Amino acid sequence: MSRSCGPYRPQTSGKVERFHRTLADEWACLRPYTSNQERTDALPDFLHRYNYLRCHTALGGQTPVSRVNNAADQYS
Repeated sequence: MSRSCGPYRPQTSGKVERFHRTLADEWACLRPYTSNQERTDALPDFLHRYNYLRCHTALGGQTPVSRVNNAADQYS
């Protein structure tokens, strides 16, 4: 059985590592937070930007939500 991209594969690990770096750069370490609660409160805004507004080069300039079938609020 051949899998092109699964757990413990370089392709998967690289994507996860890149997402973690993006989380750090654009959310967790973006600015000094006064508390963990303040950082947690900023997470929904980051997730919205990342999934709905931020274009991804790996997706040909599209947003992640544009590539998901039947995402929330997009049922057909």
